[in-house]
Amino acid sequence: MKGYHIAVVGATGATGTELLRVLERRNFPAASLRAIGSKRSVGKSVRFRDESIPVEGLDDRSFDKTDIAFFSAGGEVSRNYIPIACQSDAIAIDKSSAFRMDPHVPLVIPEINAEDVRQNRGVIANPNCTTTVMLMALCPLHRAFGVHRVFATSFQAVSGSGVRGVEELSRQIREAAQGEELSSRPGSRIPTKVAADATIYPHPIAFNLLPHVDSFLESGYTKEEAKMQDEARKIMHLPELRVSVTCVRVPVYRAHSVAVSAEFERPVSVEQAHEVLAKAPGLELVDEPRGNRYPMPLGVAGKDNCQVGRVRLDCAFENGLSFWVSGDQLLKGAALNAVQIAELL
Repeated sequence: MKGYHIAVVGATGATGTELLRVLERRNFPAASLRAIGSKRSVGKSVRFRDESIPVEGLDDRSFDKTDIAFFSAGGEVSRNYIPIACQSDAIAIDKSSAFRMDPHVPLVIPEINAEDVRQNRGVIANPNCTTTVMLMALCPLHRAFGVHRVFATSFQAVSGSGVRGVEELSRQIREAAQGEELSSRPGSRIPTKVAADATIYPHPIAFNLLPHVDSFLESGYTKEEAKMQDEARKIMHLPELRVSVTCVRVPVYRAHSVAVSAEFERPVSVEQAHEVLAKAPGLELVDEPRGNRYPMPLGVAGKDNCQVGRVRLDCAFENGLSFWVSGDQLLKGAALNAVQIAELL
């Protein structure tokens, strides 16, 4: 069988599992696949093209005779092992933040800046999943009208924290349903056990919103918010772009959403914006608010395309638009985007 020899680091994690599905669904030309996991995953197996692939441990020989290595096991693993993969002449496609802001590493969303792939020196970075969802709608508008500044609020699903985030939300919902209400006003409190069992997040996520994704910086922004600003500038080749983001974790299992208000250099109408967005690759325009049609996490979960809607003139900006975009962060935000990068090689 002709094709690439592939290694997937983090093959048993949420993104790794989705990556295997995408490779198979898109019939990626894989001559062989090596599944690599943590020590606790060694001995398990993953399914790929009706075969059971044993999970191997990660070591210095993991990338021998490998053409493409997908990394989805966190920044520390990427920093330690991507140089080894490159020494073995593999091209590394990295989901972590380890190399995203390295000036020698292209940060790529294929629908937006596919040409940057040609600049790679053996490493290509996959953007932050929330950045990707936002830019799928913002970039086409920028090309048409020239974006000047952006204010955004993200609404990020718990699967963005991996399997443990999903498990924590599920457990808290079950415990709240089984526990006794501590107040005569429904929803004003949740059972004490739910709060005590909050381990992935600093507070209960069930029936709650946390304006806190990643750790806080001296500026008062979080690392996640800074990533969205810095990565948007790099991907769009706009080093002076002004971006202010608030990232919020929400009790949704899958798919991120972002509310965006953007000011443009040139006049823009809703009709013009609709025309641009309807033609944008990887994006669906779902904007019939009077018929209750607009993007929602439930509508994009498990789907390749992002959706954009609620497009309207922003009343606080001159030449401003507000819109709402949703996308499956495990697909377009991670696994799908990585496979699309590999398809460019």
